[in-house]
Amino acid sequence: MAGLDEHGDEGRPVGRRSRTLKTAGLTLAALLTLCAGAAGWVYWQLSDNITSVDINSALGDDRPPRAPLTTPSPGAAASAAPLPSGSLNILVLGSDSRDGAENGRLGGGEGGSARSDTAMVVHLDAGRTAATVVSIPRDTLVTRPSCPLADGGESAEAYGAMFNSAYTVGGPVCAVKTVESLTGVRMDHYVEIDFTGFARLVDALGGVTVTTEEDIDDDLSHLRLAAGTHHLDGEQALGLARTRHGVGDGSDLGRIELQHTLVRALLERISDVGLTTDPARLYEVADAVTGSLTTDTGLDSLGELIDLGRSLRDLSADRVTTVTMPVVPAPADPNRVVADEPEASELWASLR
Repeated sequence: MAGLDEHGDEGRPVGRRSRTLKTAGLTLAALLTLCAGAAGWVYWQLSDNITSVDINSALGDDRPPRAPLTTPSPGAAASAAPLPSGSLNILVLGSDSRDGAENGRLGGGEGGSARSDTAMVVHLDAGRTAATVVSIPRDTLVTRPSCPLADGGESAEAYGAMFNSAYTVGGPVCAVKTVESLTGVRMDHYVEIDFTGFARLVDALGGVTVTTEEDIDDDLSHLRLAAGTHHLDGEQALGLARTRHGVGDGSDLGRIELQHTLVRALLERISDVGLTTDPARLYEVADAVTGSLTTDTGLDSLGELIDLGRSLRDLSADRVTTVTMPVVPAPADPNRVVADEPEASELWASLR
């Protein structure tokens, strides 16, 4: 029995075993600390990637009312923080930012200005199990309201202005105010992604598969595709989103139809790749998105974006409806459009 005081049951000295266990414990602690530190660094980096604009403070209270809040179901676990589940309206803009060499290479042009190349109002139904995506043609003539400017001044109200001029005049704040003036719908959030971010997102997802019903040959978007099914990389997908002169009548309405095809393809791809089981790809996608993302201050952290994403866990691609705001040619300019009433107002009323 005296031997057991000096050795373990396998004959190893107790002192050596103790030192071995202590070393293993310190190594495990170091690994856990390193992992926690790396996770914290990744969280900080991705959150720090995001640019935000305080739209609520800039616009104040003179806005359409918010949708009523949804009370969490009584059966929800009391210990778990309930995910948001009320209806939500998000203005999503794709901008042709001129900032950065990559944006310029992808067609953003030169100089420091930018336009809202794509505008979609994404309406999430209460419960977040269905969504409607409404595109606003950038050639729509609207009354652009007076908007607060970054220098403390205000822009003048403009009648018969191009819809996408709002972003050029006053950035995200004016874009949101113009959409709310046009629709009577409160934009709860704002999300903007530029050319580089969109292309990187598609590449991070491994590309997207789309089917086109006619040949595409557009010198401006640098895209040439025969009719049929194609797997597109990020640059090709961006070209598809920008194509207008190579399809249909060359108007913005034809481009919007291609964008809707691309939205559905992206949603299906996101469902297929299994981001939750592939941390490396999840990080690549998150880095691609956040690196070129501008949001309102309600979505400017990784945690807030994750909560929004988790609240959409039951939203499938086949429950997303894509439509275009009803428009007709503008009486004074056949190359422009105006809202087709009362159909347009009825559509926006359904999203309040």
